[in-house]
Amino acid sequence: MRDGEFRDPQLVPVYDAECPWGPDDDFFLSLVTDSLVTDPVPAGTPPARVLDLGCGTGRLTVALAAAGHPVTGVDPAGPALAAARRRPGADRVTWVEGTSASLPRTAFDVAVLTSHVAQVFVTDDEWARTLADLARALGPGGRLVFDSRDPAARAWERWNPVDSRRVVRLPDGREVRAWTEVTAVHAGVVDFTHHYAFPGGDARLSSSTLRFRGEAELRGSVEAAGFAVERVYGGWARQPVGAGDGELVVVARRLSAPG
Repeated sequence: MRDGEFRDPQLVPVYDAECPWGPDDDFFLSLVTDSLVTDPVPAGTPPARVLDLGCGTGRLTVALAAAGHPVTGVDPAGPALAAARRRPGADRVTWVEGTSASLPRTAFDVAVLTSHVAQVFVTDDEWARTLADLARALGPGGRLVFDSRDPAARAWERWNPVDSRRVVRLPDGREVRAWTEVTAVHAGVVDFTHHYAFPGGDARLSSSTLRFRGEAELRGSVEAAGFAVERVYGGWARQPVGAGDGELVVVARRLSAPG
């Protein structure tokens, strides 16, 4: 199955068990909660209206809502959204099964794409359309924040049956043995398959494709969509590119209303 961690009800809990709250969530939550502070925020400023595009199972989405923000979580994978809706506090979130194409105009102040969602838009046309949709959905001066793995770190070289082998413990106590195998690498596009072995012999496969874009390519695409890039960090502690966690964390502001 393609992207089974979000589309296969048996794999969704595995994804959640593998991906608990981490420093990336702290980073995004602090940026949004502080209204992406570059200047003091006036007293009485309303909380930012937040879009979490590609929200998956809603780990960060519900935390943003708990911090007092009106939050909309959008994802095309129904099983992942079903898990998100079961989270404590999920009733504070507006959940939408869909894509960026259905976003309302100027409805948000901040848009986040976390957990490397930006990399699932493999072709240049897909990525450009998504950025254009986000530009329309953000109000004047709205902020866009997303992460993408830095291709210079060559993370895919560690996605092999030896280095990636792991055991995932589920909440019910079952242990799932998992590993990842890259099947193709070409022109910044990486195809790979996750293998999952459940107790009792049940096995599942989940295949995915990601695009690795460098800093210059990300900057160019974001600026072409009508944003000004304010910062690009190399990690969750806001390190310079190349000196952090192998990440490219982009913070941008929408310049003006697109046509």
